[in-house]
Amino acid sequence: MAHEKQAAIRAARKEKTVRVLLACEESQTVCKAFRARGHEAYSCDILPCSGGRPEWHYQGDVIPVLKEKWDLVVAFPPCTDLAVSGAAHFAKKRADGRQQKSIDFFMQFTKIPGPWVIENPVGIMSRLFRKPDQIINPYQFGDPVSKKTCLWLHKVPLLVSTKIVEGSRYIKSPSGRSYPEWCWKTGGGTGKKRSVFFPGIAQAMAEQWGTERAASMPQEAGPKDNIETYNTSCNT
Repeated sequence: MAHEKQAAIRAARKEKTVRVLLACEESQTVCKAFRARGHEAYSCDILPCSGGRPEWHYQGDVIPVLKEKWDLVVAFPPCTDLAVSGAAHFAKKRADGRQQKSIDFFMQFTKIPGPWVIENPVGIMSRLFRKPDQIINPYQFGDPVSKKTCLWLHKVPLLVSTKIVEGSRYIKSPSGRSYPEWCWKTGGGTGKKRSVFFPGIAQAMAEQWGTERAASMPQEAGPKDNIETYNTSCNT
């Protein structure tokens, strides 16, 4: 297996294998990227994994799992109640408590003492918590997609672009609303379809954060966003 070969190479070079938790990830996209580089990575979600490697997956509440010893936690908390694309429903979600529940869950990851990363689209946590340290797009990592992704970082260096390509084309719907092409092809899509995580960013995370020295590297002053503003209507 490729991940076993990478682990053996790391051992021969006396390189540290990083133990990583990918919280709220059922797709295992990022988990498998870390595994491909020989790291001990596990995904965790209340849903069964769809990535085909259940032996690397904790199914259930992630909070107890956070108490284990991890070198790095990368969290993808649900954004349905937090993303600005759903602002039209905020009043109802505040009234019934859904939004506060999502805020409280997001904040659980900020209490981790070791290195952590929280990923979410543009949303209210930039105001309620703090501005993200970095805002990236898949097109900076080889995937021709415009989809703003916010990263909050703790004891983790900024992610460096690996390959800049052209971003998404936009398609105007019959209602007159514009959507990125990738989003339009999902038919507007469910939250799960719209929250797809692209492989270029996953690979960059594994390559750049899967090192013994990554957690001790100084973090540049944030926030960082050198990407043009675009319609976030499909950014959940």
